[in-house]
This record gives sequence, structure tokens and C-alpha cells, in this order.
Amino acid sequence: MSKLNTNSNSYIIIYSAILVVIVAFLLAFIFKALKPMQDANVALDVKKQILYSLNIRGLDGQQAEAKYAEVVKEEATVADKTYYVCNVGGQKKLVFPLKGMGLWGGISAFVSVNDDLNTIYGAYFNHEGETAGLGAEIKDSQEWQERFQGKKIFADDGSLAIGVVKKVENPASEVDCVTGATLTSNGVSDMLREGLNAYIELLKQNK
Repeated sequence: MSKLNTNSNSYIIIYSAILVVIVAFLLAFIFKALKPMQDANVALDVKKQILYSLNIRGLDGQQAEAKYAEVVKEEATVADKTYYVCNVGGQKKLVFPLKGMGLWGGISAFVSVNDDLNTIYGAYFNHEGETAGLGAEIKDSQEWQERFQGKKIFADDGSLAIGVVKKVENPASEVDCVTGATLTSNGVSDMLREGLNAYIELLKQNK
């Protein structure tokens, strides 16, 4: 029997192919095994963001699950858009998920609104890759997010007035942009107006 030539091209190719198949199988197995846990973590993160928009923070995973089950009463739709019907301290709140574009990628938000369908109760913003210390402040700065509390969505004439601006002229509906992050702030402003406009059929029920 001839000795296997481990230096031949055919041996190297076959060995490499077998190794690739084994590694691919192992990766697929690990991914499948971990996917339920990953999905659960993603779902929990969304629940926490919804709670943040309702000004409920500082909860661990188990506490967040319990609180979410307590306050979120219904997942509803209007014009094919999902929103959440909640009850906080006996008061009805609606939470709207929004998506937009920042400077470097996608941004998102959950905005909660009082039962008057005009006054913002709370807001939480997230991003995919905004600059740390600048655009990333839309997520990292709780103080900036809290500036949206009490802001009006509509002007007196019924037009959308909520926005993020460099110079506030209408304090009832406008919030100062993040310092040094004008483009990200513009993205947030566009997201608020375009996103909430998608729910206009619901929001104008009291108009």
C-alpha cells in the first residue's frame, strides 16, 4: 500500500474541504442552539424600550417582564401600523414605534402619548451607529429624552408640530437638538413627524 502523500495538492484540497464542512456544521449547530436565547433577548430588549418610553426604568430582566405584562394591555394596529395600548397608574397611554435614519444608519424610537392623543408622556430613542458623545446621545442621554415629556404633537391648527430644532421657537412642541449632532437631530425630527403621521388616523380622533 502506497503511503499517503500529505503534501500533494489533492490531499490539501480534500482536507480543507472536509474541515470547512465540519466547521460549517458546528457553526450551524451552535447558531440553532443559541437562536431561542437570542430571540428571547431581543424580545426583552424591545419590552424594556417600551417601558423606557413610559418612564419606567432601572428594572432587571425578570422585573421588566413582569412590569411589561402589567402595563401593556394590547398590541393593536391602525393602517397596518402596530402600536401598544398601555395603562400606567390607572391612566391610558399609547406607545408608537418609529423608525428613521440618522447620520450613520438607522435610528428608532418608542414614543408614548397621553389619552388626549396630543401630549407626549415619554420617549426612548435608539440608534445603530451614531457617533459616541454626539449623535449617540439620543440614546445615551436620559436627560435629553426627558425633554420630550409634555410636548404637544399638534399645533393649534391641527398640523404636526413636534420636532427637534437648533433654536426653539415653539417650546410647546420643540426640543433642542443634540449639541454637535445636527444631522442626527434632523433625522430624529423627521422620524417623529413621518412616523407619527403614519398614525394620523388614530391621533386625530380627538380633533
